[in-house]
Amino acid sequence: MPAQPSPIQSSPVQPASIRPAQSARPVTGGVIPPVCTPLTPDRELDLSSLERLCGFLLDGGVAGLFVGGSTGETAYLTDDRRARVLAAVVGIVAGQVPVVAGTIDLSTDRVLGHARTAARLGADALVATAPFYAPTHPAEIAVHFRSVREAVDLPLLAYDIPSAVHTKLPTDLVAELAADGVLAGLKDSSGDVDGFRAACAATARVPGFVAFTGSETHADLALLAGGAGIVPGLGNVDPHGYVRLYDAARRGDWAAATAEQERLRALFAMIGAGDPARMGRYSSAIGAFKSALVHRGVITSGTTSRPMIGLNDTERATVLGHLERAGLC
Repeated sequence: MPAQPSPIQSSPVQPASIRPAQSARPVTGGVIPPVCTPLTPDRELDLSSLERLCGFLLDGGVAGLFVGGSTGETAYLTDDRRARVLAAVVGIVAGQVPVVAGTIDLSTDRVLGHARTAARLGADALVATAPFYAPTHPAEIAVHFRSVREAVDLPLLAYDIPSAVHTKLPTDLVAELAADGVLAGLKDSSGDVDGFRAACAATARVPGFVAFTGSETHADLALLAGGAGIVPGLGNVDPHGYVRLYDAARRGDWAAATAEQERLRALFAMIGAGDPARMGRYSSAIGAFKSALVHRGVITSGTTSRPMIGLNDTERATVLGHLERAGLC
């Protein structure tokens, strides 16, 4: 079984209004972690910890960094803080790998503001969800992605995360926008493995299109289904493990890929460290990732954005236990 999607067979006809996007560092696949946003105990940006985190991820062999995703707490950050984090990461990376910028917001005009800022700050590609809060028809979602792509000349990846935006991107819409040159890729965090497989099949003949899974626990299956890479929140904690998984899949060593995936599945259980009687699952997950990074000596504080509830000493000890069992501490 090949480790990568089938070779390109043909090229779609693109509308005259859409040119192929230009990017200094193309996004072609691999492991691209959605970068955590380190905060000080008083919830200011911790740029020193961010620099260490980026260095840790680059040393792990990642193929790029995704700034402004769910794991980066982007929904909690002001526009100014989002821009500051992106500018810092672009400066730290200094062209070593692509920097993909999340432009996630409620409506097209708000996304366009983030997209223009990201282009100005040196991002290599953009990620956007469907609009949310107000109900949006698939035809309107198409207008949304086309508007962003036409306004900013950077590759645009669609972010399919129905748990957050309450809309599942239809496979036929993704395929249509890919064929028209609007979308350069997909970041699928839907949890729908069969749907991801269908999206890979529907876009397999589109030159340069890359489909990424956001799943920490089904990454091996997604790569087997034709995925180009992985965008795992847990990749902040163990980038080396996900790179080993990806490399094993690329060389067709599915036994090694599956073994690494099983280890990472066990490690991912850390997201349940927080007591569900006092906090939500998202608070628990982000708190666990940050606590793990503190235990590993990468960032200084596990502080999360308001109104998330932080882990207590017992819960942080649970995270440490997961790290120890995974051989990381």
